[in-house]
Amino acid sequence: MPSLGHFLYIPGILLMGLALGFRLGAKAVREEIADQKRKKKE
Repeated sequence: MPSLGHFLYIPGILLMGLALGFRLGAKAVREEIADQKRKKKE
């Protein structure tokens, strides 16, 4: 039987990974939109 630490640690790490992935993905999308706007102005 997993200990109480597993029930707190594993979901915590998963949530941290989701948050980090969301931040990095959002940053990449913002940069891509900015690049498209720059290319459109040229």
